Amino acid sequence: MSTTSLPAPDHSPRLRDALLAADFTVDGLLDLLGAPAYAALARSETVPALRATRGDTPLETLVRLFLLQRPVPAVRARAALPLSQCLADGWVVEVGATRAATEGGTEAAVAAATEGATEGGTAGGEDGTLVSATVDVRPYGGPEGEDWFIVSDLGCAVGGASGAIGHGEGVVLGVGGASTTLAGLTVRTPVASALDVGTGSGIQALHAARHATRVTATDLNPRALECARLTLALSGAPAAELREGSLFEPVDGETYDLIVSNPPFVISPGARLTYRDGGMGGDDLCRTLVQETGDRLADGGYAHFLANWQHVEGEEWQDRLRSWVPRGCDAWIVQREVQDVTQYAELWLRDSGDHQADPAAYAARYEAWLDEFEARKTKAVGFGWITLRKSGSERPSVVVEEWPHPVEQPLGETVRAHFERQDYLRAHDDAALLTAHFTLAPEVVQEQVGLPGAEDPEHVVLRQNRGMRRATKVDTVAAGFAGVCDGSLSAGRILDAIAQLVGEDPVQLRDRTPQAIRVLVEEGFLLPVAAPGA
Repeated sequence: MSTTSLPAPDHSPRLRDALLAADFTVDGLLDLLGAPAYAALARSETVPALRATRGDTPLETLVRLFLLQRPVPAVRARAALPLSQCLADGWVVEVGATRAATEGGTEAAVAAATEGATEGGTAGGEDGTLVSATVDVRPYGGPEGEDWFIVSDLGCAVGGASGAIGHGEGVVLGVGGASTTLAGLTVRTPVASALDVGTGSGIQALHAARHATRVTATDLNPRALECARLTLALSGAPAAELREGSLFEPVDGETYDLIVSNPPFVISPGARLTYRDGGMGGDDLCRTLVQETGDRLADGGYAHFLANWQHVEGEEWQDRLRSWVPRGCDAWIVQREVQDVTQYAELWLRDSGDHQADPAAYAARYEAWLDEFEARKTKAVGFGWITLRKSGSERPSVVVEEWPHPVEQPLGETVRAHFERQDYLRAHDDAALLTAHFTLAPEVVQEQVGLPGAEDPEHVVLRQNRGMRRATKVDTVAAGFAGVCDGSLSAGRILDAIAQLVGEDPVQLRDRTPQAIRVLVEEGFLLPVAAPGA
């Protein structure tokens, strides 16, 4: 675990004011760096940003200091920051390009100072003094344009491959694709209480603070809790209640209206890295987290997780996940990606930098992963989203599906609407559906597939351009039905009119069509509406 102390949050408002005054924001970075260099930063590539920050403005100084982790002359840092306070609180340390490393600077800071401190200009002030950041501070745009700042360990602002090479097991990563995916999935209705399990740098707690009266964040890694505290303070958000411990241990007996978790879901042989390896066998950590959520979720509350799960020989992966869902909860589980065991092992061996180690050591670790999968009869690993809602229904809705196609983020409203439609379908049998009124969802288009010049299409596809961006095959009756749904007529009356047009028995058409209507409602192509005058 990293032993470098973290800054004190006491004077974070003053530092925040300085960052905003220099336009150290998402928009400010984009204007300064340009789109290509800004995108390169998200891939942990710093050369384009270094080329774009050769000047001496406060913004360029802050980019080099906190994002690129390059020492900067103290005189420039003083122009951009309340330097004395930042030194006292530990946000930066003083190092000298020609001094010994005994004045409190980290090894990384000293090494950087001696290797290239003059890339942006002079090597320090009059006495060659330089200052170096102790943490990564990265601008992050909130959903309503808020200027937030995410605090993580140096060199670990972006998760994913090579995100933590050379760091200890207790490293705290910044915001990666998984973090933003989870934030976009979460239902954002006002709630009294929210819980972020495994908070890391605090990004989920920061989002929750916008719409939850009380936010609790837990983590097994005490360093992560301190990073989360700094993230919230520097972003101007209310403080969260921070508790140390594994999974739900720190909140035993308590319930919450919202629970979110981007857990250490990697299925690995052992627990080398706290930020990614769960320390339980196979996918047991994700299973345990989901199953125990039922007792922690308040009635009507939502829980959102990212997870990995095993595809086991002789077992349907869908059945495996259905068995995880706790009693009294509806569930929507979406598998977004599947990797065979070799792809999966290689991904996470690169993540930890093992591919750059001794070839024999790399081969040994690779063998260990494959041995683990073979022992568990695992042929592949799935990755996706799990959402629970505490409904208390005797007939819970559990939807498990595979959808690897692009979606429109944020999806929180789409998730909420999915469960509302499940409630509707649970309360309406086929007869009730025929008396109901529907309207076609916005931005649904029809595509006809067939040979050029053919009189009739081979099949008709309805496609959404919003939310999940689903596509579904329908017959001509269902396509015609959907096309005329504007809420004015009941489903039964529309089917009677279609029967007359195509020469079918209306009774038979009424008998066979409700299932198609049910699918179109479940997938969001048709929306229930109140009858005119109701």
